Amino acid sequence: MTFYRDGIRLPELGRFTDHDGYDGVFLDVPGAGSHLELTTGGNHAAPEPHPETLLVLYLDTQEQLDEIAARIAESETTPANPYWRRNARAFADPDGYQVLLTIRTDRATGPARPS
Repeated sequence: MTFYRDGIRLPELGRFTDHDGYDGVFLDVPGAGSHLELTTGGNHAAPEPHPETLLVLYLDTQEQLDEIAARIAESETTPANPYWRRNARAFADPDGYQVLLTIRTDRATGPARPS
């Protein structure tokens, strides 16, 4: 959770503890009209990260991307997909899942699409 809250700086909206054996936190994704819910607990193992299981965050400016990248630089990795190798910077979260940071290119039509 600290990777997302303190490293990427997604604002914490709320949290819960011991809800049917689970703890969790809600993090805002600014400008997206949505949030992430991260949970721990239960009686099952976490799934293995897959190279194509990605969280892609589209940022408004290169300065925003550089600022976040500086905070989480020690976890930088290389994405499997050649498109993302050219168009984003990838970081592994503490569970090994990749978070990609890229720049939103066209506000009228949304984020850049793979070709």
